[in-house]
Order: sequence, then structure tokens, then C-alpha cells
Amino acid sequence: MLPLVLGLFLFFAVHLVPTSPSLRDGLVERFGDRAYKIGFSVLSLIGFVLIVAGYHKLQLMPGKNPVLWDPPSWTRHIAFLLMVPAMIFLVAAFVPSRIRTALKHPMLAAIKTWALAHLLVNGDLGALVLFGSFLAFAVYDRISVKRRPATPAPSLVPPGPFNDALVVIGGLALFALMLVWGHGALIGVPIVSFSFAP
Repeated sequence: MLPLVLGLFLFFAVHLVPTSPSLRDGLVERFGDRAYKIGFSVLSLIGFVLIVAGYHKLQLMPGKNPVLWDPPSWTRHIAFLLMVPAMIFLVAAFVPSRIRTALKHPMLAAIKTWALAHLLVNGDLGALVLFGSFLAFAVYDRISVKRRPATPAPSLVPPGPFNDALVVIGGLALFALMLVWGHGALIGVPIVSFSFAP
């Protein structure tokens, strides 16, 4: 559990810096913008690696990862449904569209939906710590955004329905990829298994 907790602490400590403009500006002024961005990226990566390694290790040591509750089977269906908009929100964070404009902060929406979906189907302590932490941070960050000075948006041509369709199709494709391959390959827990009997 320790690597997971350390990873979460480091990852969120780094990501809390931008929520305080005065702290971020002070670090940029002292170390420079380039050094700040490099440090932010390196520390975030280290935290992320610790999170993945720590959570994976917990799955191999059930004695150190007690099950707090046994989710009923129907929660899987809800989780699958929630992951569809989560993937669409994730794509919307990188593609200009009316969906992104409506969500305002699609990455935070994606994290909250992803975390909630996984909390519904995982009843072990490690999952509660991992996904509960991400959900709590995303909620906090969304609230803190309202208190930060507004950043003027660049004057661009408003995206049309093509971009909206691109976001939805991209999100559905990403969902399908994670469903049939990505979750098993990247997380180590396959969702859909294929067997080809002779």
C-alpha cells in the first residue's frame, strides 16, 4: 500500500501547485518557466509510475488489500455505461468542439466519471484509495478553477458539428480499444476475453 500512497501523494501534490496561482507564479519566477514545466512533468511521471506499480502489486497480494464490500453484478453494467461518456470527455479535452465548450473542463469531467465507474465495481481498499483520491481531487480542482483568474480564450472559428462527431467517434473508438485490448494490456485486468475453440 505504501508505494500507492506515496505515488498518490506526489502526483496530487504536484497537481495542486497550479490550483494556487501565487505558488505557481512564485516557482516560475524563481526557477524559470522551462524548469518548472520539466520539474512538473518529471515529478508527475514518477508519481504516476508509483501509483501504477503500487496498485498492481496490491492486486497480487490480496492479504494486504482487504475487500471492504462485494459489488453486486449489476454495477458492472453501470460502470460500462459510465465509461462511454468518460472516453468521449477525454477526447473532448484535446479536440476543439461544442462538447468541450459545454463541459468547460472535459478532462476533469472524464476523471470524475472514470473514478466513479471504477468505485462502483471495485470493493477492495486499494481501489477505494486510488479511485476515491482521483474523484476527490477532480472535484476539488473543479471548484478551485472557479476561483482562479479567467484565462482569455483565443479568438478562433467556433467548431461545428464535424468536430462534435469527431469527438464522439474518437471516444467510442477509445472505449472499444480499452474494452477489447487496452484494459488487459495496460492494467493487467482483461474485460473481454476471447477464446477460439478448434
